[in-house]
Amino acid sequence: MRNVWILALAMASATAGSSAMAAPPIEEYGRLPAVEHMDLSPSGRDLAYIAVDGDARKIVVQQVGGPVVVAAAVGSNKVREVAWLDDDHVLLTVSTSIVIDPGAAIAKGEFFQSLVLNITTGKAVQIFRSQQKILHATYRWYGLAHIGGRTFGYFGGETLQGGGAAMADFDRGVNYADRGIIDLYKVDLDNGDPEKVSGGVARYYYDWVVGSDGAVVGESSYYGPTGEWLLYTDPASGKPIQRLIDPAGDVGIVGLGRTEGSVLVQQPGEDGDWSLIEYLHRGGPGVAPFHGRSMKSLLRDPVSRLLIGGVTNDNQPETILFDQTLQAKFDKLKKAFPGEIVELVAATSNLDKMIVLTTGAQDSGTYFLVDIAAGKAEAVGWLHPKILLADVGEVRIVPYKAADGLAMEGVLTLPPGRAAKALPLIVLPHGGPEARDYAGFDWWAQAYASRGYAVFQPNFRGSDGYGKAFRDAGYGQWGRKMQTDISDGMAELARQGLVDPKRACIVGGSYGGYAALAGVTLQQGLYRCAVSVGGVSDLGALRYYVAQTYGVESAATRSDALYMGGGSLSETSPVHFAARADAPVLLIYGKDDTVVPPVQSTAMQAALKSAGKNVELIALPSEDHWLSREATRTQMLTASVAFIEKYNPPD
Repeated sequence: MRNVWILALAMASATAGSSAMAAPPIEEYGRLPAVEHMDLSPSGRDLAYIAVDGDARKIVVQQVGGPVVVAAAVGSNKVREVAWLDDDHVLLTVSTSIVIDPGAAIAKGEFFQSLVLNITTGKAVQIFRSQQKILHATYRWYGLAHIGGRTFGYFGGETLQGGGAAMADFDRGVNYADRGIIDLYKVDLDNGDPEKVSGGVARYYYDWVVGSDGAVVGESSYYGPTGEWLLYTDPASGKPIQRLIDPAGDVGIVGLGRTEGSVLVQQPGEDGDWSLIEYLHRGGPGVAPFHGRSMKSLLRDPVSRLLIGGVTNDNQPETILFDQTLQAKFDKLKKAFPGEIVELVAATSNLDKMIVLTTGAQDSGTYFLVDIAAGKAEAVGWLHPKILLADVGEVRIVPYKAADGLAMEGVLTLPPGRAAKALPLIVLPHGGPEARDYAGFDWWAQAYASRGYAVFQPNFRGSDGYGKAFRDAGYGQWGRKMQTDISDGMAELARQGLVDPKRACIVGGSYGGYAALAGVTLQQGLYRCAVSVGGVSDLGALRYYVAQTYGVESAATRSDALYMGGGSLSETSPVHFAARADAPVLLIYGKDDTVVPPVQSTAMQAALKSAGKNVELIALPSEDHWLSREATRTQMLTASVAFIEKYNPPD
């Protein structure tokens, strides 16, 4: 008899139809998805997801077509993952911003914790919670095995090298001086007992691949001082089958390949571009299962965890399944959603039952449960239930060339109900900078479009998904060609008559926030206003912070050095050019930001204020770098819209 924890929770819903006369309130765009992280159990029996219930969020397990089995509050924790491990166990991963040492230069860190729910017994186990010699945090989940009638999960854990006995949850105390090592632990999912399977070594970063029998079939090590990366597909032999020098930490184990015992690795392929390479157990030449294509995500069998396909990193992502029978099933399903982006989220091994997420020109995000045998697809969740069809702005791809001739493209979101001619513009460059934007529903872009603005998201050089050469073209180009790539895209929109270049503001988060600040300091005469959300203002200070956080020998430190370039970083730091700011600036930051520290925003405010410039500063309480909380995300949107409308009105 399966245990029912709490009474049924009704999911938020929406009906298709005409939009109201006015656009939805801006708060609707700032809300966290009403339903997210949906997953299907391996047998297709149950759904698991995060759902909104009033002001609270819950993890919900529900029988397909039946009652709710679990509905438990997740509190203020930031949910990062919900995943079925097998038909009985659900993994919930959350993160929290924790004060490490209030007096230290690096005072906070973002830590992840994992909880496993057994929906049959009703018991829950927090991984490492009862351990005194392991930090109460998890560093990635590596696999599952059923051994001797028990179920085991494999997790990375930080072994404490100091006394350990006084360890409270996340309280490193004096033990932090004896820096812990990340080891691989085998954890009994029903009682929480851990057993160390493989050990890390100081100054090395280790990664593993675990087979369905619990054996470690792949292991890699990365040595910070030299950037040397080694791959072992027979770890017991101690002999690596691959050795690469990887300055920026780009190479790494991805997981199991297509067969038991194989290992999938991201590394440069034969043509020098990034590729996923599959190595067989105990060596042999590597093969490229996707023939060198860039992949946005991978698809795995829910039982064996073997690779069965993936989704390409394209503007219109393509789902590739190695088995032609499975490919035919998905392709037939996709035809039922013409003009939509259809993402395969989860499925049974034979794809007879699937969860897909659709977005498109008039779709703010819908989860569908597909039953092939019954020949039906049923909507089971809406990400933004109050943003209806006619409220979603048209999204299109705009190709253009940079001033030096490099071909690139950007995503243009148009305001609903307005002709695409001489529109007021918001330029919204992405963070990273090694990231990219897609032609799908983007809550931030759609929020501004709903207020009457065209929104342009340029995939400038250095962005992901366009090959290694395009990525590498961004090295040394913070504030230089990466910056002019953005304004070159705006010029192309103006040339086509789509936007009015004299009515533009620039907005961004993280690296995008840096680009916003650079757009009104390093560049001039382009924008009426700038909004920086958790943006970088001082490159030298950020590089020092990263080195202090991850180590001077870390891949993160070297990656920053490659992107930011050599020479004096003050030459490309907006904080040193505050006196040149030629438009009002709004600075927004999260008090719990552990990626770009708050001082990057406060120092920029001080510099602008000292120079007599128009500047506003907003601190978001309990918010991190990723705008993970609904109240503060809505606060950011509300403040930025009011600021933009003040200095660049849409009419």
